Amino acid sequence: MFERLLIANRGEIACRIIRTARRLSIATIAIYSDADRRAMHVELADEAWPVGPAPPGESYLNIDAILAAAQASGAEAVHPGYGFLSENSDFAETCEQAGLVFIGPSAAAIRAMGSKAAAKSLMGRAGVPVVPGYHGDDQDPDTLGQEAQRLGFPVLIKASAGGGGRGMRIVHNAAGFASALASARREALSAFGEDRMLIEKYLERPRHIEVQIFADRHGNIVHIFDRDCSIQRRHQKVIEEAPAPGVDQQRRGAMRKAAVTAARAIGYVGAGTVEFIVPPDASEAFYFIEMNTRLQVEHTVTEAVTGLDLVEWQLRAAAGEKLPVRQPELTLSGHAIEARLYAEDPEQGFLPQIGTLDRLHFPSPELARVETGVREGDGVSPYYDPMIAKIIVWGDDRSAAVSRLQRALGETAVLGLRTNLAFLARVARHPDFVGGTVDTDFVERNRNIAIPGERPVPDAACAAAALYRLSRREAVAAASAASSPDPFSPWARSDGWRLGEKAAWSMTLRCGVEDYQIEITRRDGERALKFGDRHLTAALEMRADGLGDLTLDGVKRRVRVLDDKRVTAVFFDGESWPFEEVDTLAPSIGEDLIAGKLTAPMPGRVARLFVEPGAAVRRGAPLVVIEAMKMEHTITAPADGVVAAVRFSVGELVEEGAELIALAPPERQQQR
Repeated sequence: MFERLLIANRGEIACRIIRTARRLSIATIAIYSDADRRAMHVELADEAWPVGPAPPGESYLNIDAILAAAQASGAEAVHPGYGFLSENSDFAETCEQAGLVFIGPSAAAIRAMGSKAAAKSLMGRAGVPVVPGYHGDDQDPDTLGQEAQRLGFPVLIKASAGGGGRGMRIVHNAAGFASALASARREALSAFGEDRMLIEKYLERPRHIEVQIFADRHGNIVHIFDRDCSIQRRHQKVIEEAPAPGVDQQRRGAMRKAAVTAARAIGYVGAGTVEFIVPPDASEAFYFIEMNTRLQVEHTVTEAVTGLDLVEWQLRAAAGEKLPVRQPELTLSGHAIEARLYAEDPEQGFLPQIGTLDRLHFPSPELARVETGVREGDGVSPYYDPMIAKIIVWGDDRSAAVSRLQRALGETAVLGLRTNLAFLARVARHPDFVGGTVDTDFVERNRNIAIPGERPVPDAACAAAALYRLSRREAVAAASAASSPDPFSPWARSDGWRLGEKAAWSMTLRCGVEDYQIEITRRDGERALKFGDRHLTAALEMRADGLGDLTLDGVKRRVRVLDDKRVTAVFFDGESWPFEEVDTLAPSIGEDLIAGKLTAPMPGRVARLFVEPGAAVRRGAPLVVIEAMKMEHTITAPADGVVAAVRFSVGELVEEGAELIALAPPERQQQR
C-alpha cells in the first residue's frame, strides 16, 4: 500500500478521500488554489501545497503545477477524485510517466470512454444497446440539423466530452435547433475544452439508472448493484438512491450484465459507472448513455447498502491487490438515498449562488451521513461547483429511507445565501417520489409543487421570529442595565414596562416583500401576539444549536431559529423563512434607484449579446448570456422597453452587480 497520497481535487471529495486514507495510515497531501487557502480539505490533510490562482484552469486543472507538487512532496500516488482532471487521459498518462500511480483506470480506458460518440460505437460493437442517434465526425451545423430531422424531434444535443449536464440541450422543433446547438457548443468548450456534439433521440419520461462496476488488475470484474439518478434539474442529478426502485429483476439483471460487458470491453481497472437510460414503456429495454471512468458523486448510497468503502477499494486495486470479494459474496442490505444540497435558487432557474455560510446546521450522525467540504463561516465561491453537502440516509426498506430523508432535511439549516433545501424537502414529500414513481422529467412535470414561488408566511414562523428577536432585545437590555450606574432606572428595564399600561413590545418584521407589524404582551407566563387582526398565544423555549420548542395556541412544535444579527431565519418541515427587523423610524429611500437596469447575478463572462442600443424588446426576450460556474445563464427583459445602453461586449468579464444593459420604458423612446 502507498505511504503518501496526493489528492488532485478540493472540497467534499478531497475530504472524503482524506478520511479513508487516514484510516489506512496513508499520509495525505492536499493541493489548493488561492481561493482555498483556508478550506476544510487543506486543514484535514497532513500537508497542503499551493497550485495557483482561483480560476480552475490556473490551479486544479493545471497539470504541470499539480505534478510539481506531487513530486516535491514525495507522493507515490495521485487520486483525482471526481470532476476536474479525474477523466483526463493526458493527466493519467503524465502521472504514469512521472512514476506516480494514478488512482483510476488506464489512460487508454479513459480515452475509450472519454468521447461519448466513440464510447457508443464501442458499446454497440460489444452488444450493449445504445440510444438511436448521430455520433459521427461531421460536425457541420447543417449536418447535425439534418440528423436531428432524420431522428425526429424532440432530440437531445449533448457534448461528446465531459458530463454533469453541461453542454446539453433538449430541442423540441427545428426552429430552435441552431441557437441551442450554438449555446451547447459554447458551454462545452468552456467546461471541457472541446465542442464536439452528438445528437440523440430524446426519450420522454425515461429513468436514469446506473450500475457501479469495479475491476482489479488481475482480470476480476464485479458489479456492485445499481442506483437510480432520475431526479434531476438542468440535466444534473440532485437525488440518487440504491437500489433503483420499481425495476423488474430481468431488466435489472440485464443492465448489470451489460455493465460488466462494457468494463471488460476496454480492460477496465478500478471504480467506474455505466449509465443507462430506461424507457417507461418496455419491460426489458434500456440504452447505454456513457461510462464514467471515475468515482461518482453518488457512490455513497452504494456504500450505504453494501457496507463497503469504495475509496479503499480504489486504493487497494491501484496498489495491485485483488478484489476482496467475488460477485456471489456481494449482498445488498436495505435502501439508501442521497440528496445534494446546493447554493442555488430554484425559483430563478436553479441559478448558482455565491456568498458566506453565516450559519450551517446538519442532521445528527445517527440520522444521516453528511459529506461536506465546508464549515460555518466558509464562503461559496464563483469559481467552483456550489454544492454545500451530500445528505445520505439509510433504512431497512425504501419507505424507511424516505422517512429518514424527510427528517434529515428537516434538521438541516443554512443561513447566509439561498439554497435548494426547501426544494429537496418538497420533492422528498411528494406523493410520486414517496411511491417510487420517478423519471428524469419529474422536476419539470411537478414544477408548481417543487418550485411553488411565493408562499404565505405561517403564523408559526412569524411567532418564532418575533419571540426570538424579543429575547435578544431583552438580553441586550438586561446587560445594559447590569452595567448601568442606575440599574433601577425605568429606562433600564427589559420587561416592556409602560406607565399606567400593560407591559408591551412592538416590532415590524419583513419576510420577502411583506411587512408584519407585531405587538406582544405578557399573559400568564406566555406571550400574547397580535398580527393585524389575529391574536395568538405563544411561547418559545430555545435549546442548543438553535433548536427551540414553539407553543402556539397550545400546540407545540419543534423549530430551529438561526440568526446572523441582520437576519433571523426560522426553519421547520424543510422550509425556511428569513426575517429582517424593520426600523420604522428610518427615512424611506423612495423608488429603487436601479430600476431599469439589468445587473449581473454573479461574476462571469459575457458569452453572447442579443440586442444593441435602440432595440425594442418585449418582456421575457433574451438580452445577454452570462457564463459563470461553467454554465450559461440567460438574462431576459423584465418588461417591455427599449435598450438605452449596452455596457459590455462579448468576451468581457463582469463583476456581480455590474450593470449589463439599461432599459428605458417604451413611451420614453416615443417622446424623442
